[in-house]
Amino acid sequence: MHPAFSVIFFTVTSGAGYGLIALLGLFQFLHFGIFLDKNTFFISALIAFLLFTMGLISSTFHLANPKNAWRAFMRFRTSWLAREGLLAILFYPFLFLYLYLTYIDYQIANFILMQTYSFAIFIFAIVIIYCTGMIYACLKTIPQWNTLWTPVNYISIGVFLGSLIFFFILDFFNYEVDPYKFYLLLAIAFAFFMKLIYYFRIREPRHNIGQATNAAIKLKDTNVRLLDVGHTGSTFLTDEFGYKVASRKLLKIKLFAIISGFFIPFLLVYIHSFIYENLIFCLTAIFLAFIGMVAERWLFFAQAKHVVNLYHGSQNV
Repeated sequence: MHPAFSVIFFTVTSGAGYGLIALLGLFQFLHFGIFLDKNTFFISALIAFLLFTMGLISSTFHLANPKNAWRAFMRFRTSWLAREGLLAILFYPFLFLYLYLTYIDYQIANFILMQTYSFAIFIFAIVIIYCTGMIYACLKTIPQWNTLWTPVNYISIGVFLGSLIFFFILDFFNYEVDPYKFYLLLAIAFAFFMKLIYYFRIREPRHNIGQATNAAIKLKDTNVRLLDVGHTGSTFLTDEFGYKVASRKLLKIKLFAIISGFFIPFLLVYIHSFIYENLIFCLTAIFLAFIGMVAERWLFFAQAKHVVNLYHGSQNV
Protein backbone atom coordinates (compact mmCIF):
# COMPACT_ATOMS: atom_id res chain seq x y z
CA MET A 1 0.00 0.00 0.00
CA HIS A 2 1.16 3.53 -0.73
CA PRO A 3 2.40 5.06 2.57
CA ALA A 4 0.64 8.41 3.12
CA PHE A 5 2.53 10.62 5.59
CA SER A 6 -0.70 12.07 7.02
CA VAL A 7 -1.86 8.58 8.05
CA ILE A 8 1.58 7.67 9.39
CA PHE A 9 1.65 10.87 11.47
CA PHE A 10 -1.91 10.23 12.62
CA THR A 11 -1.34 6.67 13.82
CA VAL A 12 1.95 7.45 15.60
CA THR A 13 1.01 10.70 17.36
CA SER A 14 -2.56 9.77 18.26
CA GLY A 15 -1.35 6.41 19.57
CA ALA A 16 1.23 8.16 21.75
CA GLY A 17 -1.35 10.69 22.99
CA TYR A 18 -3.92 8.07 23.90
CA GLY A 19 -1.18 5.93 25.43
CA LEU A 20 -0.10 8.84 27.64
CA ILE A 21 -3.62 9.74 28.78
CA ALA A 22 -4.33 6.04 29.42
CA LEU A 23 -1.28 5.82 31.69
CA LEU A 24 -2.28 9.03 33.44
CA GLY A 25 -5.70 7.57 34.25
CA LEU A 26 -4.21 4.21 35.25
CA PHE A 27 -1.65 5.65 37.64
CA GLN A 28 -4.24 7.98 39.17
CA PHE A 29 -6.38 4.90 39.75
CA LEU A 30 -3.56 2.81 41.21
CA HIS A 31 -2.38 5.62 43.49
CA PHE A 32 -5.87 6.58 44.66
CA GLY A 33 -5.77 9.98 42.97
CA ILE A 34 -2.89 11.34 45.06
CA PHE A 35 -0.04 10.48 42.71
CA LEU A 36 0.46 13.82 40.93
CA ASP A 37 0.08 17.44 41.91
CA LYS A 38 -2.31 19.46 39.77
CA ASN A 39 0.36 21.20 37.68
CA THR A 40 2.03 17.95 36.67
CA PHE A 41 -1.32 16.29 36.08
CA PHE A 42 -2.61 19.01 33.76
CA ILE A 43 0.70 19.36 31.89
CA SER A 44 0.63 15.61 31.22
CA ALA A 45 -3.00 15.80 30.11
CA LEU A 46 -2.26 18.80 27.87
CA ILE A 47 0.61 17.01 26.11
CA ALA A 48 -1.59 13.95 25.54
CA PHE A 49 -4.43 16.18 24.29
CA LEU A 50 -2.15 17.94 21.80
CA LEU A 51 -0.72 14.67 20.51
CA PHE A 52 -3.98 12.88 19.77
CA THR A 53 -5.65 16.06 18.52
CA MET A 54 -2.84 16.73 16.03
CA GLY A 55 -3.07 13.11 14.96
CA LEU A 56 -6.81 13.25 14.39
CA ILE A 57 -6.53 16.50 12.43
CA SER A 58 -3.75 15.09 10.24
CA SER A 59 -5.91 12.06 9.40
CA THR A 60 -8.30 14.33 7.46
CA PHE A 61 -5.47 15.36 5.09
CA HIS A 62 -5.57 11.87 3.59
CA LEU A 63 -9.13 12.42 2.42
CA ALA A 64 -9.70 13.43 -1.18
CA ASN A 65 -12.39 15.82 0.04
CA PRO A 66 -11.81 16.71 3.73
CA LYS A 67 -15.15 18.53 4.06
CA ASN A 68 -16.86 15.14 3.75
CA ALA A 69 -15.01 13.77 6.79
CA TRP A 70 -18.32 13.69 8.67
CA ARG A 71 -19.37 10.73 6.53
CA ALA A 72 -16.77 8.61 8.32
CA PHE A 73 -19.04 8.60 11.38
CA MET A 74 -22.09 7.19 9.61
CA ARG A 75 -21.29 3.45 9.69
CA PHE A 76 -20.65 2.86 13.37
CA ARG A 77 -22.31 -0.56 13.37
CA THR A 78 -20.12 -2.02 10.62
CA SER A 79 -17.04 0.18 10.19
CA TRP A 80 -14.03 0.28 12.51
CA LEU A 81 -13.13 3.64 11.00
CA ALA A 82 -16.51 5.05 12.07
CA ARG A 83 -16.15 3.50 15.53
CA GLU A 84 -12.69 4.98 15.97
CA GLY A 85 -13.80 8.41 14.77
CA LEU A 86 -16.94 8.53 16.89
CA LEU A 87 -15.20 7.27 20.04
CA ALA A 88 -12.40 9.80 19.49
CA ILE A 89 -14.95 12.64 19.37
CA LEU A 90 -16.87 11.34 22.40
CA PHE A 91 -13.61 11.09 24.32
CA TYR A 92 -13.23 14.88 24.38
CA PRO A 93 -16.22 15.74 26.64
CA PHE A 94 -15.51 12.60 28.68
CA LEU A 95 -11.93 13.79 29.25
CA PHE A 96 -12.84 17.43 29.86
CA LEU A 97 -15.30 16.45 32.59
CA TYR A 98 -12.61 14.30 34.19
CA LEU A 99 -10.15 17.20 34.13
CA TYR A 100 -12.75 19.57 35.60
CA LEU A 101 -13.58 17.19 38.44
CA THR A 102 -9.88 16.81 39.15
CA TYR A 103 -9.42 20.58 39.12
CA ILE A 104 -12.14 21.13 41.74
CA ASP A 105 -10.78 18.26 43.91
CA TYR A 106 -13.90 16.16 43.49
CA GLN A 107 -11.80 13.18 44.63
CA ILE A 108 -12.32 14.40 48.19
CA ALA A 109 -16.10 14.52 47.85
CA ASN A 110 -16.58 11.26 45.96
CA PHE A 111 -13.55 9.00 46.06
CA ILE A 112 -15.20 5.94 44.49
CA LEU A 113 -16.58 7.90 41.52
CA MET A 114 -13.19 9.45 40.68
CA GLN A 115 -11.42 6.11 41.01
CA THR A 116 -13.92 4.58 38.61
CA TYR A 117 -13.57 7.57 36.28
CA SER A 118 -9.77 7.28 36.24
CA PHE A 119 -9.96 3.62 35.27
CA ALA A 120 -12.61 4.41 32.64
CA ILE A 121 -10.25 6.98 31.06
CA PHE A 122 -7.63 4.24 30.80
CA ILE A 123 -10.04 1.76 29.18
CA PHE A 124 -11.56 4.37 26.85
CA ALA A 125 -8.15 5.45 25.51
CA ILE A 126 -6.96 1.85 24.98
CA VAL A 127 -10.19 1.00 23.14
CA ILE A 128 -9.66 3.93 20.76
CA ILE A 129 -6.14 2.70 19.92
CA TYR A 130 -7.59 -0.78 19.41
CA CYS A 131 -10.18 0.61 16.99
CA THR A 132 -7.43 2.39 15.06
CA GLY A 133 -5.58 -0.90 14.67
CA MET A 134 -8.74 -2.73 13.67
CA ILE A 135 -9.29 -0.30 10.78
CA TYR A 136 -6.46 -2.19 9.11
CA ALA A 137 -6.74 -5.60 10.78
CA CYS A 138 -10.32 -6.10 9.52
CA LEU A 139 -9.25 -5.94 5.86
CA LYS A 140 -9.14 -9.54 4.62
CA THR A 141 -7.96 -8.30 1.22
CA ILE A 142 -4.60 -7.25 2.75
CA PRO A 143 -3.07 -10.36 4.36
CA GLN A 144 -0.25 -8.48 6.11
CA TRP A 145 -2.79 -6.46 8.10
CA ASN A 146 -5.46 -9.09 8.60
CA THR A 147 -4.11 -10.43 11.89
CA LEU A 148 -4.75 -9.91 15.60
CA TRP A 149 -1.16 -8.72 15.98
CA THR A 150 -1.99 -5.49 14.15
CA PRO A 151 -4.13 -3.94 16.94
CA VAL A 152 -1.85 -5.53 19.56
CA ASN A 153 1.09 -3.69 17.98
CA TYR A 154 -0.83 -0.43 17.82
CA ILE A 155 -1.66 -0.65 21.53
CA SER A 156 1.80 -1.77 22.68
CA ILE A 157 3.56 0.95 20.66
CA GLY A 158 1.10 3.64 21.79
CA VAL A 159 1.62 2.69 25.45
CA PHE A 160 5.39 2.49 24.93
CA LEU A 161 5.58 6.02 23.46
CA GLY A 162 3.22 7.36 26.13
CA SER A 163 5.36 5.71 28.82
CA LEU A 164 8.48 7.45 27.54
CA ILE A 165 6.81 10.85 27.69
CA PHE A 166 5.24 10.13 31.09
CA PHE A 167 8.59 9.01 32.53
CA PHE A 168 10.24 12.21 31.30
CA ILE A 169 7.50 14.36 32.88
CA LEU A 170 7.87 12.58 36.22
CA ASP A 171 11.64 12.97 36.18
CA PHE A 172 11.46 16.60 35.05
CA PHE A 173 9.23 17.49 38.02
CA ASN A 174 11.48 15.57 40.43
CA TYR A 175 9.15 12.69 41.23
CA GLU A 176 10.62 9.46 42.53
CA VAL A 177 10.93 7.40 39.34
CA ASP A 178 12.66 4.29 40.69
CA PRO A 179 9.43 2.24 40.87
CA TYR A 180 8.53 3.20 37.28
CA LYS A 181 11.78 2.78 35.35
CA PHE A 182 11.28 -0.99 35.36
CA TYR A 183 7.76 -0.57 33.95
CA LEU A 184 9.12 1.67 31.18
CA LEU A 185 11.85 -0.79 30.22
CA LEU A 186 9.26 -3.57 30.28
CA ALA A 187 6.93 -1.53 28.02
CA ILE A 188 9.75 -1.01 25.48
CA ALA A 189 10.71 -4.69 25.54
CA PHE A 190 7.08 -5.81 25.27
CA ALA A 191 6.42 -3.52 22.28
CA PHE A 192 9.58 -4.81 20.61
CA PHE A 193 8.63 -8.47 21.03
CA MET A 194 5.10 -7.80 19.78
CA LYS A 195 6.65 -6.20 16.69
CA LEU A 196 8.91 -9.22 16.16
CA ILE A 197 5.91 -11.54 16.40
CA TYR A 198 4.10 -9.41 13.81
CA TYR A 199 7.06 -9.58 11.42
CA PHE A 200 7.26 -13.35 11.93
CA ARG A 201 3.52 -13.65 11.29
CA ILE A 202 3.61 -11.88 7.91
CA ARG A 203 6.88 -13.33 6.60
CA GLU A 204 5.21 -15.87 4.29
CA PRO A 205 2.75 -14.91 1.49
CA ARG A 206 -0.78 -16.07 2.27
CA HIS A 207 -2.09 -16.12 -1.31
CA ASN A 208 -0.58 -16.94 -4.69
CA ILE A 209 -1.70 -16.34 -8.25
CA GLY A 210 -2.89 -19.92 -8.74
CA GLN A 211 -5.20 -19.82 -5.73
CA ALA A 212 -6.60 -16.42 -6.74
CA THR A 213 -7.33 -17.18 -10.39
CA ASN A 214 -8.80 -20.61 -9.64
CA ALA A 215 -11.08 -19.09 -7.01
CA ALA A 216 -12.09 -16.26 -9.35
CA ILE A 217 -13.33 -18.57 -12.12
CA LYS A 218 -14.40 -21.36 -9.75
CA LEU A 219 -12.06 -24.05 -11.07
CA LYS A 220 -10.52 -26.25 -8.38
CA ASP A 221 -9.12 -29.21 -10.33
CA THR A 222 -6.91 -27.36 -12.81
CA ASN A 223 -4.16 -24.79 -12.69
CA VAL A 224 -4.97 -21.45 -14.30
CA ARG A 225 -2.15 -19.18 -15.39
CA LEU A 226 -2.24 -15.42 -15.83
CA LEU A 227 -0.95 -14.70 -19.36
CA ASP A 228 -1.63 -10.97 -19.65
CA VAL A 229 -2.28 -8.31 -17.01
CA GLY A 230 -4.36 -6.28 -19.46
CA HIS A 231 -2.29 -3.08 -19.39
CA THR A 232 1.19 -1.99 -20.38
CA GLY A 233 1.78 0.71 -17.77
CA SER A 234 1.03 1.43 -14.16
CA THR A 235 -2.52 2.10 -12.99
CA PHE A 236 -4.15 3.56 -9.90
CA LEU A 237 -4.50 0.04 -8.49
CA THR A 238 -0.87 -0.90 -9.06
CA ASP A 239 0.40 2.45 -7.70
CA GLU A 240 -1.87 2.71 -4.65
CA PHE A 241 -2.39 -0.95 -3.72
CA GLY A 242 0.87 -2.40 -5.01
CA TYR A 243 3.54 -0.02 -3.74
CA LYS A 244 6.88 -1.45 -4.91
CA VAL A 245 10.00 -1.09 -2.78
CA ALA A 246 13.29 -2.93 -3.19
CA SER A 247 13.69 -5.70 -0.62
CA ARG A 248 17.10 -4.33 0.39
CA LYS A 249 15.56 -0.94 1.15
CA LEU A 250 12.80 -2.59 3.19
CA LEU A 251 15.42 -4.46 5.21
CA LYS A 252 17.38 -1.25 5.89
CA ILE A 253 14.26 0.59 7.03
CA LYS A 254 13.24 -2.34 9.22
CA LEU A 255 16.66 -2.37 10.90
CA PHE A 256 16.50 1.40 11.36
CA ALA A 257 13.01 1.17 12.89
CA ILE A 258 14.12 -1.53 15.34
CA ILE A 259 17.38 0.19 16.33
CA SER A 260 16.05 3.76 16.51
CA GLY A 261 12.60 2.86 17.80
CA PHE A 262 13.42 0.19 20.39
CA PHE A 263 17.09 -0.58 21.02
CA ILE A 264 18.50 2.93 21.48
CA PRO A 265 15.56 4.23 23.61
CA PHE A 266 15.88 1.13 25.81
CA LEU A 267 19.63 1.72 26.16
CA LEU A 268 19.23 5.44 26.90
CA VAL A 269 16.55 4.85 29.53
CA TYR A 270 18.73 2.16 31.11
CA ILE A 271 21.75 4.49 31.22
CA HIS A 272 19.64 7.31 32.66
CA SER A 273 18.12 5.02 35.29
CA PHE A 274 21.12 2.99 36.44
CA ILE A 275 24.38 4.57 35.26
CA TYR A 276 24.27 8.34 34.73
CA GLU A 277 21.15 10.40 35.31
CA ASN A 278 20.61 13.12 32.71
CA LEU A 279 17.32 14.30 31.22
CA ILE A 280 19.02 14.67 27.83
CA PHE A 281 18.98 10.88 27.62
CA CYS A 282 15.21 10.86 28.10
CA LEU A 283 14.61 13.59 25.51
CA THR A 284 16.85 11.82 23.01
CA ALA A 285 15.05 8.53 23.68
CA ILE A 286 11.66 10.18 22.98
CA PHE A 287 12.90 11.80 19.76
CA LEU A 288 14.52 8.63 18.41
CA ALA A 289 11.54 6.50 19.42
CA PHE A 290 9.17 8.73 17.44
CA ILE A 291 11.50 8.70 14.43
CA GLY A 292 11.78 4.94 14.66
CA MET A 293 8.02 4.49 14.94
CA VAL A 294 7.46 6.70 11.90
CA ALA A 295 9.80 4.36 10.00
CA GLU A 296 7.99 1.34 11.47
CA ARG A 297 4.61 2.70 10.40
CA TRP A 298 5.93 3.54 6.91
CA LEU A 299 7.08 -0.06 6.67
CA PHE A 300 3.67 -1.23 7.90
CA PHE A 301 2.04 0.37 4.86
CA ALA A 302 4.82 -0.27 2.31
CA GLN A 303 4.92 -4.02 3.04
CA ALA A 304 1.15 -4.44 2.69
CA LYS A 305 -0.04 -5.89 -0.61
CA HIS A 306 -3.69 -5.93 -1.66
CA VAL A 307 -4.89 -9.18 -3.27
CA VAL A 308 -5.87 -7.18 -6.36
CA ASN A 309 -2.16 -7.27 -7.24
CA LEU A 310 -2.55 -10.96 -8.09
CA TYR A 311 -4.51 -9.87 -11.17
CA HIS A 312 -1.87 -7.30 -12.13
CA GLY A 313 1.23 -9.44 -12.40
CA SER A 314 2.22 -10.23 -8.80
CA GLN A 315 2.82 -13.90 -8.08
CA ASN A 316 1.80 -13.78 -4.43
CA VAL A 317 0.72 -11.47 -1.62
